[in-house]
Amino acid sequence: MAKSKQPTGTKGKKSKRKSGQPTKYKPEYENQALILAEKGFTDKEIAKLFKVTEQTINNWKKQFPQFFESLKAGKKIADQKVVQSLYQRALGYSHPEIHISNHQGIVTKTNTIKHYAPDTTACIFWLKNRDQTNWRDKLDHQHSGSIEMKAPSIQ
Repeated sequence: MAKSKQPTGTKGKKSKRKSGQPTKYKPEYENQALILAEKGFTDKEIAKLFKVTEQTINNWKKQFPQFFESLKAGKKIADQKVVQSLYQRALGYSHPEIHISNHQGIVTKTNTIKHYAPDTTACIFWLKNRDQTNWRDKLDHQHSGSIEMKAPSIQ
């Protein structure tokens, strides 16, 4: 049996390959990440559910662009829901509700409309973030003039 001859300069060197364990990533994680991010889960919480570290999630974002895009899309949807809820709290809102009561053993269900008054804190928060020029707490003050310093006279 003839020995294969290695090219000059490669004697004893191993071929280049990635070290470490094989990835635990699965293509179905893309859809799962979208759903979890949409429900408000953080990267750390998603990592725990996938039984990996948060650093692994960050690595997957770099290695698998679709995974990264799924996370971004889910987080954007969650943020939009929060914005809409804050907006509704700021303006006040109403929704249908069923009032259940029991009088002398007789249960009655009555359709009602539940009203929520506008929330002042939500209004202020909304305005401070959306219209900072007119609603911020910090005012910019312009100072003008000059300061003149004189050396003390020696007598």
